[in-house]
Amino acid sequence: MTTRDAPPPEQIPLDLPFRAALGRDDLIVHAGNETAVQWLGRWPDWPGRILALIGPAASGKSHLSSVWAADAGALRLGPGALSVAVVPDFAGHPVLIEDADGMADETALFHLINLTRERGGSLLLTARSAPARWPVTLPDLRSRLGAVPVARLGLPDEETLKALMAKLLADRQLALEPRLLDWVVTRIDRTPAAVAAMVAALDRESLKVGGKLGPGLVRRVVAARSTAENPDDAADHAAAP
Repeated sequence: MTTRDAPPPEQIPLDLPFRAALGRDDLIVHAGNETAVQWLGRWPDWPGRILALIGPAASGKSHLSSVWAADAGALRLGPGALSVAVVPDFAGHPVLIEDADGMADETALFHLINLTRERGGSLLLTARSAPARWPVTLPDLRSRLGAVPVARLGLPDEETLKALMAKLLADRQLALEPRLLDWVVTRIDRTPAAVAAMVAALDRESLKVGGKLGPGLVRRVVAARSTAENPDDAADHAAAP
């Protein structure tokens, strides 16, 4: 069964503030991750007891999988930690394998998938692409991976990021003029984590000076954060509205 023909998961009402952490209370739900959040919320009722959480870099795979692992009491493994010899130790338990598309031991993964279904465990695999696209050579494993349901993550669009930043600022009794908000959002990474980090930096600076978030203060904060990562971008931040 695939995500296309699986029954739609129930909605999970999450409207929670963000902090720089990976817990459930730090999770921000947006259009790019809502479906994946719903899929994780269906656990342990995943088809075949297995789910693949996929998405590009910085889309939130680590955060969502950490939330699930904490809730499920899962064993967390890297792609090189699984071997045929230890598979029986993990089968029957909730297991998280991060960056699973980089697994070296295909036979071990094949056996873990089979034993997870037989012994009532759960298996969450994270990767950048769907399991059916992984470059595996073991035919039986390729067949198993092709049947794994997929929860996809996407990056939020610019309007979502602006709404998110406005909300996080309001949570701190702060606000930006619309033009200034637009300017800031176009100069940070397109991730909820980057938005939250910028809001925290703006809050810290406003507390230092005891003033509102005017163009001068905002320009200093954006420039300081950007030049720390890429000194060549310093001139781009001199024209804040």
